[in-house]
Amino acid sequence: MSARTEVPRREYPGAVLTVLGLGSNRGDSIYGDPPNILRDAITALRGLLEDLREASVFQSEPLHVTDQSRFFNTAVSGFYLGEALKLLDSIHKIEASFGRDRSRERRWGERTLDIDILLFGDQIISLPPLLEIPHPRLRERCFALLPLLELLPGALDPLTGISYQSILDGLPDQGIYYPAP
Repeated sequence: MSARTEVPRREYPGAVLTVLGLGSNRGDSIYGDPPNILRDAITALRGLLEDLREASVFQSEPLHVTDQSRFFNTAVSGFYLGEALKLLDSIHKIEASFGRDRSRERRWGERTLDIDILLFGDQIISLPPLLEIPHPRLRERCFALLPLLELLPGALDPLTGISYQSILDGLPDQGIYYPAP
């Protein structure tokens, strides 16, 4: 069962079932701590996605750049009426409203808020470096697959047709603390 063919709660003609991954590991006195940042970001995303559903929030050890705090991660799914590039633009504005400045951060480093488009229906979009769907590193990230599967347990990778559950089962332990305390 793919993301597009999951049973929706309601019908949204022309809308695409979309899954977004959210992460945060740096808060401050202006934007709050990471769990509150995620909560507030989800509130902002309700203006973009119809019938928004939330996965649990959990903590994960950082990958690649390990000299930073654990991340708080979650995902949301909902129906988006529009093009993926327009959604990406809206997501970047939400990230910036929480203090994210892509020009000043290190790759895979600390951030107040990161929102990735994990799935956009069954679509495969390749516009590197701007946008790739499914997210190009989704299949190697437990912190993205766990909440995605909580929302869409039967989801298949549109590129391979393999279930994301099978992909997750083949990954090594990545230090997931689920759900977050």
